[in-house]
Amino acid sequence: MNGKLLLDTNIVIAIFANDAAVMNSLADANEVFLPSIALGELYYGAHKSSRVEANIARINEFAASSSVLTCDTKTSRQYGKIKNRLRVKGRPIPENDIWIAAITKQHGLTLISRDGHFKEIDGLSIMAW
Repeated sequence: MNGKLLLDTNIVIAIFANDAAVMNSLADANEVFLPSIALGELYYGAHKSSRVEANIARINEFAASSSVLTCDTKTSRQYGKIKNRLRVKGRPIPENDIWIAAITKQHGLTLISRDGHFKEIDGLSIMAW
C-alpha cells in the first residue's frame, strides 16, 4: 500500500455501515481521497432511497470532511487509454468505474474497492478491504 488511497463507492457505503474491517484499515491510512464520481453514485443512491433527506445529509457531511478529486483533461486522457485497453481485451466494465480508475492512475493512488472487475485494468493499484 502506498499510503495514498482512493475510496470506491462500495467502501464509502461500508464506512456508513460502520464495517469493522473497513474502519480498522481506514485508521491505518495515511492519505484518503474520494472521487467526485463516487459522490455522484452516493447521491443517486440517496435519491432512490426511502430516507432521501437523511442520506443526503450524511453524504454532505462526509463530502465536507473529505478530499474530493474531480475530473480534468489529464483524467480524460487516462479514461481514454483505459477504456480502449478494455475494449481491445473484450472486458468492458461500468463507465463510472473507468472514470474512478482514471482518477486513481492519474494521481498515483491505490484504489480501495470490493469490485473485482477493476482487476481488468492494467497497472491499476487496487486493494480490497
